[in-house]
Amino acid sequence: MNKKLSLPVQIGIALAAGVAVGLICYFAGVKDFTTAYLKPIGDIFVNLLKFIVVPVVLLSMIDGIISMNDMKKVGSAGIKTVAYFLCTTAIACVIGLVFANIFKGVGLFPDLSKQLGSAEYTPPEYAGLMATIVAIFPSNMWQSFFNANMLQVIVISLFLGGSILAAGKKAQLVRDFVGSAYSVIEQLMGFIISLAPIGVFTYMAWVVANQGPDILGSLALVILCAYLAYIVHAVLVYSASAKAFAGMSPLAFFKGAMAAMVFAFSTTSSAATLPVSTECAEKMGAEKDIAAFVLPLGSTINMDGTAIYQCVATVFIASCAGINLTFGQMIMVVATATLASIGTAGVSGAGMVMLAMVLEAINIPVAYIGLIVAVDRLFDMGRTCLNVTGDIACSLCVTKWESKKAAARK
Repeated sequence: MNKKLSLPVQIGIALAAGVAVGLICYFAGVKDFTTAYLKPIGDIFVNLLKFIVVPVVLLSMIDGIISMNDMKKVGSAGIKTVAYFLCTTAIACVIGLVFANIFKGVGLFPDLSKQLGSAEYTPPEYAGLMATIVAIFPSNMWQSFFNANMLQVIVISLFLGGSILAAGKKAQLVRDFVGSAYSVIEQLMGFIISLAPIGVFTYMAWVVANQGPDILGSLALVILCAYLAYIVHAVLVYSASAKAFAGMSPLAFFKGAMAAMVFAFSTTSSAATLPVSTECAEKMGAEKDIAAFVLPLGSTINMDGTAIYQCVATVFIASCAGINLTFGQMIMVVATATLASIGTAGVSGAGMVMLAMVLEAINIPVAYIGLIVAVDRLFDMGRTCLNVTGDIACSLCVTKWESKKAAARK
């Protein structure tokens, strides 16, 4: 009986094959072959990622809002949960950008623009905070889609989703259409992501052939950068919030959450880890009903690890393209990654689509996304572990907040 290899295994094989072919072409002096015949295939994969970004974000966010059915029923626990996740995601973005800029500042991220070619790029001037806020709100919905202005697409999704809920039964046809359309887009995204091994092979062969063995060390450094940020975020944000709001020591917190963390690290799936996460959270003192609400919601909208990955990868890719991110662009990265976290589709490899979205939002060429995709599995293990840890911390904090609120009523 022949068993189909899983996507991570396929990507791993493609990565190794791409490195091998790239090294052969590099030492044989035939790097032009990879530029002429392999890179265009990788470009097709990148174009497909860019093509799917807008419909994925638009439909996934609207579908997620509609699935709540009645926002009033979410109640105070829901408001606290969402607020916790959005705040920690914003902090995660900042931590990711700080570590990425430190690595870049000391010369650990490469500038490959001369070797690999760089798209023409002029960094936009930062017009100020208020101008940035105004620019988030679209004046033409179709223009936002056409230009792939992701912050505007997110705002459109929020308004449309809320309006569908407010319309009640009259919007049933629209609800059905959104659900059906999103199912189609999920299938399409799954197909595009299934092509990742081809994109990884062609891009890695092209990059290694043009840059040589040095690029492999650069990839190891960007993974190290992300994991340092993961660890710092877990210690400074999750264990600290558990201590401050739930009265649990950092050592007890990590000890209690360890089973779920290990399971998430190995499976790279927050949803698959839910039974383990629930058991850990309840043993640590989370109320059963709150854990049952917070943890599934967290597996959908809590993407702190993914946010760190987006920021580190964005700075790394910008460095490879010879681009220095402006302060305004970094603000846009934080805003986009934070808001997009609630719209992340629950499909393996969706981080690739989110990364393409963030790059599009700040007008950074997506040409080098194949570099990050090649080692996405290694990033995914750490970011899923971090996401699950955050879900457990939130369940403990919300339990404490709700118990205090209940005690005050008596």
